[in-house]
Amino acid sequence: MKNFSKYLYTATAAAMALSMAGCSSSSAAASTAASTATAAASTATAAADDATAGFEDELVKANTITVAISPDYPPYESYATDGSLQGFDVDMGNSLVQYFGSDYKIEFVSMSFDTIITAVQSGQVDLGISGFTYDADRQVAFSDPYLTSAEVVLVQKDSGITTIDDLKGKSLAAQSGSTGETAANTVEGATVTTGTDAQVLIEALKTGAYDGVVLDQPVAQNYVDSNSDSFTIVEEPLLTENTCIIAKQGNDALVAKVNEALASYMATDAYTENKTKWELDQ
Repeated sequence: MKNFSKYLYTATAAAMALSMAGCSSSSAAASTAASTATAAASTATAAADDATAGFEDELVKANTITVAISPDYPPYESYATDGSLQGFDVDMGNSLVQYFGSDYKIEFVSMSFDTIITAVQSGQVDLGISGFTYDADRQVAFSDPYLTSAEVVLVQKDSGITTIDDLKGKSLAAQSGSTGETAANTVEGATVTTGTDAQVLIEALKTGAYDGVVLDQPVAQNYVDSNSDSFTIVEEPLLTENTCIIAKQGNDALVAKVNEALASYMATDAYTENKTKWELDQ
């Protein structure tokens, strides 16, 4: 019995030692995994901080985000009856600035759409927020998209124009420097006229000066909603695209900061509510 007890004691001790070793290995592995995850998170945070470091040095004015906007494009941007700026882009800009820091403010500068890119390129303003869609030919830096859209054709309701084929050889108008102008030129045989003010083009459409005006889908829908007896939209879009914020090429830290702000903003209820308010969630 003594020999058996001794053997049992020895086996039990060995099992306990192995168990403790196993626990130690498991704890070490868990600790290593946790340390690795923490290090990865720290690296990601550091990388994000490095990407946005120095964006302040790329601004036109200290503690100010100067934004060019063309207020002739509801529901993105337009003038309210009291003369103030309103629209999705305006509300978005006012929300985005909080992610730059508590001591930052936003300053909107109204100008015609076709001059905004030049103002951005020359450093007169920091950003352009005016329903801009990605176009590789534009010599600016683009943010991540914050909306999707399409270029469509607004026509008079009784025009008989319902398809893209119906537009062949017709007279079309689009805003100067917009992707709408590019899209209009893809219509076979169409005569394309450009103007700086989208609202002026719409008034000309009412008089029959053009067969159609090419606009961002939400803008065209806005005119249909407010003039349902006069306008309709051609069924098929000419172009599907993403809406972005533009900045000067080379201002990488500023663009990274804008993308960081957009990601934070788009994860909030404020973003969803803004789309609903301006009927951009359809």
